[in-house]
Amino acid sequence: MKKILIVTADYYKDISSGLLNSSKKNFPRNFKIRIIKVPGVFEIPVTISKNIKKYDAFVALGCVIKGQTPHFDFISQSSTNAIMDLAINSKKPIGNGIITCLNMKQAKARKKKGAEAAKAVVSVLSQK
Repeated sequence: MKKILIVTADYYKDISSGLLNSSKKNFPRNFKIRIIKVPGVFEIPVTISKNIKKYDAFVALGCVIKGQTPHFDFISQSSTNAIMDLAINSKKPIGNGIITCLNMKQAKARKKKGAEAAKAVVSVLSQK
């Protein structure tokens, strides 16, 4: 039985719940899934890092919407880099389901992107 940790940023609750629901539907029944909610995407990598030895794989879910300042760029890039570093250093798959959007309309249209992150994790776990 594979153990999966899904870490979801709840800053945009409607979007994160859509990402989470679409993600959960894509794991085989024999996978054990735990969900941890964090305030924003910036907290996702540290939460995964704290749990890296306890799970076989991870899914990072959240949403960053561009505003008036460069904050969007810093958060998006640093979260992506940290997730990639964790995956490579731990040799464990981390499905990146953090969506980056220019507005809420785009975010709502992409709520099912959590499924792609889950499918990527299952694919990597099935590699021989």
